[in-house]
Amino acid sequence: MTPSPSRSSAALVPRLASAFAEVPVVASVVGTQPLREFLTAPAKVCILASFAVGQLPQVVPALGRAGKTVFVNVDSSPGLAQDRGALEFIKNMGAHGVVSTRLSLIEKGRPLGLLTMMKVFVTDRSNLRRSTDAISRGAPDLVEIMPAPIVARMSAQAQRAMSPSVAAGFVETPADVALALALGSAAAATSDPRLWHLRRDQLPPVPPGALKRPAPPQE
Repeated sequence: MTPSPSRSSAALVPRLASAFAEVPVVASVVGTQPLREFLTAPAKVCILASFAVGQLPQVVPALGRAGKTVFVNVDSSPGLAQDRGALEFIKNMGAHGVVSTRLSLIEKGRPLGLLTMMKVFVTDRSNLRRSTDAISRGAPDLVEIMPAPIVARMSAQAQRAMSPSVAAGFVETPADVALALALGSAAAATSDPRLWHLRRDQLPPVPPGALKRPAPPQE
């Protein structure tokens, strides 16, 4: 599998680079229950998921006032349309970015001044090729790669085509975060509030054997 060569190791935007410098974790905030914990956690970046459209105008500004960088998962916000109007609504309430699996929404986000995070599920090589092609076209600021353990199975070339990336799904321990970073991800995303407090200097060492990537498949 040969990924599209047109996108390779895109630079992380300064706002995100600064946010991940101390805590390289994105908080996946699913519903309102974990909000209080995230507000007091040192993690600076979050993805809001499963928030009804009527809840967002109260939640997003509050997080912004707390100095958090807020992405809204457009695909999992009940009542939120999948169009430019929804993106304008998100932008006007003070969110910094959007997350979606939909290329059309990623392409519409940047002209509005929103950060964009494209979510991809890597299940096999053909799916990986489709994902890298979509990322090349959409040029998102971040790529959310799911599930996180698949990053260790991707070639270095494939991951460069998806950079900068956030590894998500099955991120359950500090070791999972450390491995994702060692394999080249900019951060790891998790809904576990304990990891929202994980500072970079607290990361455990990664065993050298865990960094061995698979050999490229024979064409």
